[in-house]
Amino acid sequence: MKSLIKLSSITKTYRMGDVEVKALRSVNLNIDKGEFVAIMGASGSGKSTLMNIIGCLDVPSDGSYILDDKETARMKRRELADLRNSKIGFVFQNFSLLARTTALENVELPAHYSRGRSHKNQREQARGALVKVGLGERFHHMPNQLSGGQQQRVAIARAIVNDPPLILADEPTGALDTQTSIEVMELFTELNRSGKTIVLVTHEPDIAMYAKRLIKMRDGVVISDEAVLK
Repeated sequence: MKSLIKLSSITKTYRMGDVEVKALRSVNLNIDKGEFVAIMGASGSGKSTLMNIIGCLDVPSDGSYILDDKETARMKRRELADLRNSKIGFVFQNFSLLARTTALENVELPAHYSRGRSHKNQREQARGALVKVGLGERFHHMPNQLSGGQQQRVAIARAIVNDPPLILADEPTGALDTQTSIEVMELFTELNRSGKTIVLVTHEPDIAMYAKRLIKMRDGVVISDEAVLK
């Protein structure tokens, strides 16, 4: 299987006044296309920093990050933005929907930044993404007219509207009740079965068990990386 994500000797150091904080310490990690990976670790373990680098939202202080055969370290900000928009879909704990915008318009947003697509195609793609997550009857609902689980489904539809190979999910069930969390994780499982690579950050062991591979971090290093036993 071909690697989608290849991190080599990734270090991230933050400077806070006169103090240097090493958030990541020479992390090496390969994730193949089609994998479903969960990353766990206590606060300060480096998991969020790692996700930000994988998502091209931050750059490492040292090391190499190759995403789908593209070396990101020497990319300019615009190039990173284009790469993010074409290769990565993001799902966040707090949904991050625009409050005064319909479900359909929220899902259309990433398509607006894709070059060469007509407004009609954007609208059709957004409709298709909402149908795929089970919200075909909610196109014109505002976020405050949707339950938490429905809002997260809108966020997932937005993440897949450009058909990226990689979905990054940061605590996607953190604001949901148990039953809704199960429904959302089953949706991620279906997306993975359809070929999407999914990287998930969670502090909940039962949520991590939906993945096929579990990475644990502590103090900026990977302390374990193993298959999830079903």
